[in-house]
Amino acid sequence: MVTVQRAQALADDVLFPDASTVEAEGVVPRRHFDLLAAEGFYGLAAPAEHGGPEITLAERSLIFEAFAGGCFATAFTWAQHQGVVRGLATTDRSELRERHLADAVRGKLRGGVSFAGAIPQPPRLHATPVDGGYRLDGEAPFVTGWGLVDVLRLSARHGEMVVDGLIDAAPATGIRVEPLTLVAAQASSTVRLFFDGYHLPTERVLDEVPLADVLAAQSASARLNGAMPLGLAGRCTRLVAEAGRPVAADRLEAERDAVREQLDAAFAESTASGDDSAIAAARADAAELALRAAGAVVTAAGSSALLAGAHGQRLVREATFTLVAASRPAIKDGILMRLAGDSG
Repeated sequence: MVTVQRAQALADDVLFPDASTVEAEGVVPRRHFDLLAAEGFYGLAAPAEHGGPEITLAERSLIFEAFAGGCFATAFTWAQHQGVVRGLATTDRSELRERHLADAVRGKLRGGVSFAGAIPQPPRLHATPVDGGYRLDGEAPFVTGWGLVDVLRLSARHGEMVVDGLIDAAPATGIRVEPLTLVAAQASSTVRLFFDGYHLPTERVLDEVPLADVLAAQSASARLNGAMPLGLAGRCTRLVAEAGRPVAADRLEAERDAVREQLDAAFAESTASGDDSAIAAARADAAELALRAAGAVVTAAGSSALLAGAHGQRLVREATFTLVAASRPAIKDGILMRLAGDSG
């Protein structure tokens, strides 16, 4: 059953004990993904009528937190799949939904996402209308799960429209793959994709949406993305307590809870008013807290935290990852100000 409690148990009993090995070997065991699929967590973002769990956004966020505090590489790769589920659940292309959504909810079909080519100005990935679909040219700079997933939800820009398509995550004519070496979560199998005349057929197009609408819908994803650094902060809090520093651990836990409440309140405000400034500030607070909490693990553990395989050094690098992953300009500016000593 998909619950926060079950997610936390899987994180504590399976994911966290494997986290150092996953980081050292650079490979997420397939059994991690198979387990999350078997437990129903691949359908987390699906509406109940399509097989998803009847849980709130706050509960989904806590599940993201649990997995991020278990094995960050596993969690980050799994989280991308939820974008595929959402895309299939909301598309007007019924044939795509009927063909793929049920398998995506069960985890039989596994996916990743790449939105970063379409959002920047100027865009990095362009979609040009041609007979039977679109021609894609440019790059998708940060694609997680290549070699681990079956399909990729890919966004490209055509003027002021965002073209959202579902492509096979495999070598093909018009695609060049460049593996990336990351400072953390190397096991997420993240690559850069270059497109040169790649054909996206009409039958694989999920949506064609104005860029303004895409930007206006960022608050929900920012709330879930904010759960990732909070998950790291929560794990760090437990490790600091285990190192015999309960006062520091209690303070970090209280900060984590306060930022979580801030994210929830900011999401509600954004939903009501359309103003994303509060959620950007809360997301910045979450990333800055993760970095401080990871530093506290290193400090509490002492020199042993610097050894390869130690939790402290890994968590510092993973916290660094959250400073830039899924950050928009307002979030980035907020993090920079906090790191420069301005509490916001």
